[in-house]
Amino acid sequence: MDDLASGGTADGVSAPGGDERRGARTLVEFAYRKLRRDILCGRLEPGSRLRVEQLKSEYQVGSSTLREALSLLVADALVTSEGQKGFRVAPISLEDLRDVTEMRKFLETRALREAIAQGDDDWEAGVVAAYHRLSRVEERLGETPEPLADEWEERNRAFHEALIAACPSKWLRHFRSILYHQSERYRRLSLIARSIPRDVHAEHKAIMEAALARDADRAARLSEDHVDRTYAAMVTIAGDRFGTPAKG
Repeated sequence: MDDLASGGTADGVSAPGGDERRGARTLVEFAYRKLRRDILCGRLEPGSRLRVEQLKSEYQVGSSTLREALSLLVADALVTSEGQKGFRVAPISLEDLRDVTEMRKFLETRALREAIAQGDDDWEAGVVAAYHRLSRVEERLGETPEPLADEWEERNRAFHEALIAACPSKWLRHFRSILYHQSERYRRLSLIARSIPRDVHAEHKAIMEAALARDADRAARLSEDHVDRTYAAMVTIAGDRFGTPAKG
C-alpha cells in the first residue's frame, strides 16, 4: 500500500488533503473509507457502476489505489466485481435485508450471551460508557436526524460492539461485524425516514439493563426485537428504493 506520510502516491497522483485524509495510514485506506461511506450513506446508489476513471478524479487517487480499495469493498460485500466489466455498488433488496437480519440476529444473540457470561467489571464499564455516548447524540436527533446520521451510526456501532466485547470468539465477532456493516445501508434509511414510530433510545437502554443484570435470555430477546424493528421499518418505506439495480 502507498503511504500517506510522504504526501504522494505510488501511482503518481498527489495525496488529497483536508480532514478526510486524517487518520488514514495509506491512500488505499483513505479511498476505502471514503468509498465505503459514500456507499453506506447512499451517495453511490445501489447497483450503480463504479467507473475508475471518474472516481480517481473525484477522490484524487490513482487507478491502482482505487482498484485495491474497491477489491476490499468486494470482500465486504458492498461492491460486486463483474470481471472485465469493472465494479458496481452491491444492490439492495428486501430479500437481502431479510437474510442479513436473520443471520445477524443469530450471531448477535450468540455473541451477546457469551459476553454476558464472560464479562467482567471492565466490560460493564465499557457498555455503560458506550451507552452514555450514544444517548448524548440520540437526545439531539429530534425531527432532523439526517445531519447527525454519521455521528449516530458511529456511536450506535460502538455501543453494540461494547455489548459483545467480552465474547471470547474472535471469529464470531468478525462475522457478526460483517453483517452489522451490511445492515448499515438499510439502517440509515430507517433512521432518516422514520416511517414507524419507535423509541430507539429506550430499546438501547432496555438491552443495556438486561445485559448488566446478566439476564441473557431477556437481553437476547430484546436484541432480536431491536433488529426486527429496523426490518419492519424498511418494509414500510421500501417503495421504489428496492427494485432493479440502477443502470450505468
